[in-house]
Amino acid sequence: MEDEGDVATAFTLARILSNIPASRGGPTSLVTFDIHALQERFYFGDNILPCFESGIPLLKNRLQELPDSDNIAIAFPDDGAWKRFHKQLQHFPTIICAKVREGDQRIVRIKEGNPQGRHVVIVDDLVQSGGTLVECQGYFGFASQRTHGEPSLEIKGFIRKSGIYSVNKQREGGRMP
Repeated sequence: MEDEGDVATAFTLARILSNIPASRGGPTSLVTFDIHALQERFYFGDNILPCFESGIPLLKNRLQELPDSDNIAIAFPDDGAWKRFHKQLQHFPTIICAKVREGDQRIVRIKEGNPQGRHVVIVDDLVQSGGTLVECQGYFGFASQRTHGEPSLEIKGFIRKSGIYSVNKQREGGRMP
């Protein structure tokens, strides 16, 4: 971290969290959803007990409950997301995208798979600015879901202007809106 407001690196954050005082019964449990890179699980010290969970089983169950679940495809915006999650979502057809540079622009292109006639759900391993989601919207009409913390106001505004519908809202009457 160089300036006030900078985001701490994974190693620095793990060191900070590792200094949480022990609980009455021993190391304090720390639950983390969809840690960005699996090697980061080894960054934590012995003072806490990190428990790593994933939101992917919840997403998979929700998608399988839909009446047209056989018409859903999973899109990964880059190879990193594919490597991280494809084994957990192998029951769905997949689309793999790639980020390419053309001059000063970064463009997302379909590398593998076909979204034609399918409902596409984009699964990414990390959303920072929301730019990749917006770029992918050019290929797919989609909803987004995140398991990590609340996005900044800047990201919310960026995504809202893009017209992306987010299913990460409060449930209405026990059903997803």
